[in-house]
Amino acid sequence: MSGVGFRLMALVLRVRDFLRPRMDLLKEAGIGTGFCVLDYGCGPGSYIEPLAQLVGVSGVIYALDIHPLAIKVVQNKAVRNGITNIKTIESNCNIGLPDNHVDVVLLYDIFHDLSRPDDVLRELYRVLKLSGTLSFSDHHMDDQDILTGITKKGLFKLSTKGKKTYSFSKV
Repeated sequence: MSGVGFRLMALVLRVRDFLRPRMDLLKEAGIGTGFCVLDYGCGPGSYIEPLAQLVGVSGVIYALDIHPLAIKVVQNKAVRNGITNIKTIESNCNIGLPDNHVDVVLLYDIFHDLSRPDDVLRELYRVLKLSGTLSFSDHHMDDQDILTGITKKGLFKLSTKGKKTYSFSKV
């Protein structure tokens, strides 16, 4: 995606976030104080501020995106808002975190666009704690495609279906 395309997408997402606050989705993920959260495909950081409220100063937020402009926007947003417990990762698949490290992975509105979804799911499985949650939402996909896409390799199983998200756990 070009820089202009990214900026246009970021503008559209700001309008969306104003009309439908991101905290509504995050509440379904069960994120609490002190949690370690990975926002995979963070884009312009729509979830960063509400995540910071949920995890508190004792938690950690990892914001990962393939686009260098997304990483820069998230870093600037963190500085502007005094969020010091965020770490950015520029990558398309390799997360670079230790095994069993993350409490919750957010996989929101990106799965349909992944070029190697099975590789991404294996990497998310690796970094997610045994008791962790993969919180999923993708309005570009129907229910059956979501369930099949996430569970077909036997790494994850559906835990709960909320109003706005699906929660998957490790098998």
